[in-house]
Amino acid sequence: MARVIAIANQKGGVGKTTTAVNLGASLAASERRTLIIDSDPQANATSALGFPKDPARRTLYQNLILGESVERIVLDAKMDRLELVPSDKNLVGAAVELVNMENREYRLKESLAQLREKYEYILIDCPPSLDLLTVNALAASDSVLVPIQCEYLALEGVSELLDTLMRLRRTINPSLAIEGILLTMYDDRTTLSKQVAADLRSFFGTQVFETVIPRNVRLAEAPSHGMPVLFYDIHSKGAESYIQLAKEVIANAQKRVGQGSERADQGAGAPTSPTASAAAAGAGATGGTSSSSDGSSTSPQPD
Repeated sequence: MARVIAIANQKGGVGKTTTAVNLGASLAASERRTLIIDSDPQANATSALGFPKDPARRTLYQNLILGESVERIVLDAKMDRLELVPSDKNLVGAAVELVNMENREYRLKESLAQLREKYEYILIDCPPSLDLLTVNALAASDSVLVPIQCEYLALEGVSELLDTLMRLRRTINPSLAIEGILLTMYDDRTTLSKQVAADLRSFFGTQVFETVIPRNVRLAEAPSHGMPVLFYDIHSKGAESYIQLAKEVIANAQKRVGQGSERADQGAGAPTSPTASAAAAGAGATGGTSSSSDGSSTSPQPD
């Protein structure tokens, strides 16, 4: 069963597309079958994977608005175990057309139901806004990964995004977790980058990934060649950082599986008397709450 991760931040230029493309490629290189969904009308993830603009190509628009099967839209991303659902400028219209449709927030979730068994990871590259395309992505996701540029102004949008995530939890997707906060465009030569990183780690703690994505020329050049940085220059700092991030995402997933197994084992060994069973049930409810606030599945902290 695939883990669906939305890569979202309403602020533009923080590295969402770069992260979607290169994390997806790194997961595929780690032998995890991965699908990248480009839900941004700018279609940068599509072009970064080597697909030029083509008006005849089926895209996410045909799936969300016209009801076409998403399996007919998926493209081979020219890398083993990596595939793509492309985007194009028509998605601008989709954000408007969705307004009057039934179950408008769940259109993407319904489409992905048929794909979850096929992949291990599904990454959704969200647009830099909190419109219906982003809401669809968050409604369909198990967790959200938030890239944050290591600059002061980038911090201001974090509280707004987390407020939105908390509202979505209450109304649309109660199980939405925080996959992690990713520091991008980090420059260890500047005091500002170090201060922003320290402030985020101080406030969000273990929700911040240990991996930091540096400013890197090769990382910036790779999209113009239509390939992930792993293919463009695997020895660059950018490539090494995304490989490390993929390892961290996989390790977090394995921890979640291990925690689930422990809870199952504890339940199997519980006493069977009515009094003991009731006590165990109460403890299980409490434990379930605390476990969902640990590690990568932690709830966002209120401002």
